Amino acid sequence: MTNPKPDIDTLLLDFGGVCLLSPVELHSRCEQLLNLEPGSLTWHGPIDPSTDALWREMVAGTGLTEREYWAERAQQVGELAGRPMKTRDYMNLLYHPPSDDLVRPECTAVVAAAQAAGFGVSVLTNDLRAFHGPDWEKEISLLQRVDVIVDCSDTNVLKPDPRAYQRAVDLTDTDPGRMLFVDDQPTNVEGAIAFGIETLWFDVANPVESWNAVTSRLELL
Repeated sequence: MTNPKPDIDTLLLDFGGVCLLSPVELHSRCEQLLNLEPGSLTWHGPIDPSTDALWREMVAGTGLTEREYWAERAQQVGELAGRPMKTRDYMNLLYHPPSDDLVRPECTAVVAAAQAAGFGVSVLTNDLRAFHGPDWEKEISLLQRVDVIVDCSDTNVLKPDPRAYQRAVDLTDTDPGRMLFVDDQPTNVEGAIAFGIETLWFDVANPVESWNAVTSRLELL
């Protein structure tokens, strides 16, 4: 089928938050699994930044990285549960066993529609294997459908470093001016814009609206 948008060849997606449910959306699951009182986890990151000074610090770009944010939150969750917990432990708790219901249904639908319309679809993520290990992705249908997974965990050169976007350009064999990149972190969006890639910021608090914006930009309606 002919690509309906002559200015875009590839939809390039961040994974966590954009495709995968954010850990803050899984607070109830976490509390249940750790036998914590409902509402024990009071910080809500991108869902409600007003509750989360640490998230606001990270988004402001004042020195706290996203990996450091999740490491601190994992440690705090472990303290509430009375056991040591690192980032990988926290992610394993929330996302194992790997299951397609952890992926936003809007994402699955838009990716299928984009591919049917002739767009390439790839993923550019900072932390897929760092957070979930090397085999987790094999059980996620979406990740088996995309053309390329560009995981910055493999090189430790993370967005918004321009080299991360260049790697995505190289591996997808797409001109940066013919990409649409979707990410929930403002710094990653800014980095992509500076690199010459069109972007849409994904609002984790309004995921349906955000995926509708992707649909509209690609004219998939």
